[in-house]
Amino acid sequence: MAEETPEPPETPNPDLRDVDPEARARALQSVLVEEGILSTDAVDEVISTYESDVGPMNGARVVARAWTDPDYRERLLEEGISAVAELDVEVNDEVMELRVVENAPDVHNVVVCTLCSCYPWAVLGLPPTWYKSPAYRSRVVDEPRALLREEFDTDLPDSVDVEVWDSNSEIRYMVLPQRPEGTDGLSEDELAELVTRNSMIGVERLGGVEA
Repeated sequence: MAEETPEPPETPNPDLRDVDPEARARALQSVLVEEGILSTDAVDEVISTYESDVGPMNGARVVARAWTDPDYRERLLEEGISAVAELDVEVNDEVMELRVVENAPDVHNVVVCTLCSCYPWAVLGLPPTWYKSPAYRSRVVDEPRALLREEFDTDLPDSVDVEVWDSNSEIRYMVLPQRPEGTDGLSEDELAELVTRNSMIGVERLGGVEA
């Protein structure tokens, strides 16, 4: 009598791409803490560092300087890493190249990482959960206008071209937003307060300042 062929074992989580990135991160953190490899205090310290000491405020300072200093703006667009280093923002250990793409009245730039979630942490801080989601990573490439309008209330007229920039393990992208109208009298520090993380990712455009 022929022996029956055993059924292959069931593979847990056959497609991890369908698992929410935040849930995966929490699960990995729990395992590392349970094994004594990582402490919750260490996790909190890293999060606090990127939320307060580095992150969006670094990018905002870079943008404000570019708005007020044309020579700095040119250096930023030509060589991002060395330009941000002028403001004591170091990204050399994180990425080989930082490319800054500039918005214009007829051009809007938006950043994504279609392969995973590559992101310039030192400049923009912690990546938002939606940036890492499969929905954002695929839809921003296929239908960027609809995504920006429906998910971020950024309704771009047809006269504005939308450029999508795909980050990877060696290159990170950052958007240089247009300077809002009505800000001529503001200081560099005041301008930095107007810059948002989402505007530097490119999912929103900065509005003008009321008189």
